[in-house]
Amino acid sequence: MNSATRLLTVSGPIGPIDCALDLPPSPGVRAIAVIAHPHPLFGGTRDNKVVQTITRALLQAGCACWRPNFRGIGGTAGTFDNGQGEAQDLLSVVEQASLDESAQNLPRPILLYLAGFSFGSFVQTMVAQEIDRERFDLAPMILVGTATTNFAVPTVPPESIVIHGEVDDVVPLQSVMDWARPQSLPVTVIPGSGHFFHGQLNRVKSLVLRNLGVGNA
Repeated sequence: MNSATRLLTVSGPIGPIDCALDLPPSPGVRAIAVIAHPHPLFGGTRDNKVVQTITRALLQAGCACWRPNFRGIGGTAGTFDNGQGEAQDLLSVVEQASLDESAQNLPRPILLYLAGFSFGSFVQTMVAQEIDRERFDLAPMILVGTATTNFAVPTVPPESIVIHGEVDDVVPLQSVMDWARPQSLPVTVIPGSGHFFHGQLNRVKSLVLRNLGVGNA
């Protein structure tokens, strides 16, 4: 993302997980965040522009931001596992993030943000179900372009931030609404935007910050 990005390797359940770590500017870290990328079989990586946009918002919110590559991407071991193995890998990243020096001064339980784009959002909904709530205080989830058409996406906490494009041709808005409706879960719709939010990335960042109660200076 920038010259200060640290590239590191986390030990996962089947081998190494290739991660990038970005730290916020002073006054320092107030939470940790793990941001998950879109489908690895369709070009998704941790450097996806939407993933980087979410990361910029969370950096502004004071988070140490961890961006892992999913299985088979970059230096991450393994092959695509339909979200199951990917969720276990993200749990390993959460664990490593909690032990990293950047988190050593955080109050316990540690405030944790789980964020994702497309397939990454689906994976994060499974991760959320396995988070140890005695060790981690789960912040509002950030789910952008959630992949509700091809995956059975679990329900999420009511404070979750769900952002979707009005004319998404990968995950139609109606599919997301059908998932959100039984949960009475609000969905923020960006008019005229497709799945990858071309020309709308600043809007995505602003919406994340607004929903987190952070100024978008």
